[in-house]
Amino acid sequence: MTWTDERVEIVTKLWSEGLTASAIGRRIGVTKNAIVGKVHRLGLAARQSPIRKPVAEPVVEPEPVVELTGPPCHWPIGEPDKNDFRYCGKAALADKPYCPEHDKRAYIRQVPRRGVNAA
Repeated sequence: MTWTDERVEIVTKLWSEGLTASAIGRRIGVTKNAIVGKVHRLGLAARQSPIRKPVAEPVVEPEPVVELTGPPCHWPIGEPDKNDFRYCGKAALADKPYCPEHDKRAYIRQVPRRGVNAA
């Protein structure tokens, strides 16, 4: 198979119209891979793969402003390298860095064992 100027023109036109490589190949009698290779060699703009759908970034709604009545809770929420990273911000317990909810999660309370003799 020879790539004539006419065939190259058809491939360029159909590619810019958004036809798939398979559809273009069927029209001019070549394989999909021949079209993909020619498009690459011609330097035509790459397109999104019809097989892999783009993953949409989740929409992050801004958190409402929290009125602080004392020192804020420093419990981290989210991933530090992401734009939605923040700290809890609720009122912290006295002499603690966290609010009551996060304080329960942060510290494991030791419960005295009953009936266990220390050896």
